[in-house]
Amino acid sequence: MRWLLLLLACLSVAGPARVSPARAAEAEVDLTLVLVTDVSRSIDDSEFQIEKNGYLAAFTNPDVIAAIRGGAIGAIAVTYIEFASSFEVKTVVDWAVIRDAESARSFAQRMVDAPRSFWGRTSISAGIDTAMKSLAESGFQATRRVIDVCGDGTNNHGREVTEARDEAVAAGVTINGLTIINERPANWTFAHVQPPGGLTNYYRENVTGGPGAFVLEVRDFASFGAAMTRKLINEIASRKALGPRSG
Repeated sequence: MRWLLLLLACLSVAGPARVSPARAAEAEVDLTLVLVTDVSRSIDDSEFQIEKNGYLAAFTNPDVIAAIRGGAIGAIAVTYIEFASSFEVKTVVDWAVIRDAESARSFAQRMVDAPRSFWGRTSISAGIDTAMKSLAESGFQATRRVIDVCGDGTNNHGREVTEARDEAVAAGVTINGLTIINERPANWTFAHVQPPGGLTNYYRENVTGGPGAFVLEVRDFASFGAAMTRKLINEIASRKALGPRSG
């Protein structure tokens, strides 16, 4: 008993563990960004691979690297999450700090190399909820926190996406969107990928929100990389979307 009291006394004198200045500096970034990508069954394997290649092209684009290095700290922290149904959500690539072309390519290559996680329904809300949990546990210090949702359909599983969106926005997080328009959907997916008013408008009204939030639209998977490049530059530089809010 005496040794236990002595140990407690030593701990009380020592106080809580302190983070070294070097480690604290490593945790400071301009932006924490969660990439949340739809891998539901309406996206086939070839389209999924085009998405992955698009991410690689975007993160290795010199303009994206310049935007990262142009920040006050010159670094961002990024993680990549895939989702389908509400019980099918996975962090595929954990948090990584990107400061230059080498670290950007390393992160993007891990995304490309990772196998597809799911093929289920579409729970955007579960993707947002998982992203919020990841932000809370990341350990990074950033003035801006952004969730980047990419998908080709509406929320059709799990809780209401507006509930997840509103909670994230209330916590100071911005949610941006990238909608992929399927011009020739299968009959069983038509209402899902082409809701009344269009998918991009659905994202504006139900998914995105927060300071400077925007939606970009791509009408085919081949232009995904270019759209993602635009999106990353806007998010990293904290500017509104270039040109129209969709296109």
